[in-house]
Amino acid sequence: MNKNAPFRFDIVGSFLRPEFLKKARAEFADKKITSEELKNIEDTAITDLIKKQKEVGLQAITDGEFRRSSWHLDFMWAFNGVGHQKTKEGIPFHGEPALIDDTYLTGKVTVDHHPFVDHFSFVKQFEDENTVARQTIPAPAQFLFQMITPGNMESTKAIYPDEEELIKDIANGYKKVIQDLYAAGCRNIQFDDCTWGVCVDPNACFILGTDEKGLRRVVDKLVRINNLAIEGKPEDLVINTHICRGNFHSTWACEGSYDSVAEELFANEKVDAFYLEFDDERSGGFESLQYVSEDKQVVLGLITTKSQVLENKELISKRIEEAKKYIPLDRLCLSPQCGFASTEEGNKLTEEDQWKKLRLVKEIAEEVWR
Repeated sequence: MNKNAPFRFDIVGSFLRPEFLKKARAEFADKKITSEELKNIEDTAITDLIKKQKEVGLQAITDGEFRRSSWHLDFMWAFNGVGHQKTKEGIPFHGEPALIDDTYLTGKVTVDHHPFVDHFSFVKQFEDENTVARQTIPAPAQFLFQMITPGNMESTKAIYPDEEELIKDIANGYKKVIQDLYAAGCRNIQFDDCTWGVCVDPNACFILGTDEKGLRRVVDKLVRINNLAIEGKPEDLVINTHICRGNFHSTWACEGSYDSVAEELFANEKVDAFYLEFDDERSGGFESLQYVSEDKQVVLGLITTKSQVLENKELISKRIEEAKKYIPLDRLCLSPQCGFASTEEGNKLTEEDQWKKLRLVKEIAEEVWR
């Protein structure tokens, strides 16, 4: 089989946590079980999840992000120079705040042995002739963005008066993690990136505390730091990116079409494929796809993970036909628009709903691409 993602029938990566895993993580937080006991329970949950991913026919397998509390922050916490504490306010989402830890710089950014390399190695053992292990990590842009939000800007400047030094240190940290993942046998990395959701939002300038010119500078920095981290990667290592507008407990943070960033992002970011959110009107139309450079593929996220309602197969097929106006069918793939549990709370659907959605993605992909 072709083991270079994306695949016609694909996923973003996170899955709903089973209740026994949520219970164990809560008990560990309360110091009722040891780290070794927690790891054993996580191993059991991930082993079962991978079996189910194979049964549904996925070619990319992940650990469901079962060892994390959130899709991005746990990755950052493993770097030297990054601190965190329980939040009092959380991040505003549509309907409720995401109560994830406040995360900020405490010193210069470096990395030693990153635990995600070990997380990957556990999944790697389950690869077979039909599957490839995928490691999902937040994009370098997401790491930078976390540290230059208005709430963090003052403390970041105290450590990094020159922002270019911060960009360089983050990129170098990612290069090390990427090299270590590669050495562990990883050939399929996915950057997850919500920064673009903020940049396309009508309130982007207000959120970032800048004007339109300042927003364009932010866009340039985000593309540049991602490319710096990718620079020099092994040729047989696939790095794709998933672009999102926020996914917490079936709510969202941002809205807006890709149009305002499409020329910079889709033409210039040096990834192999874009996994793009197109599950509702917040995402805009497909016109922006005309800017995707010819060496890249696009995975259409047309099946929502935010609702238990199962999509209409014919309507999804029609939307793929619409996308073909801008990108040939042989460069398109299909997936859910996001993960099912970007944080351990998970979205408001059941595990059975989750697998029904994936079976639908496979069914449509098989019909469309034969």
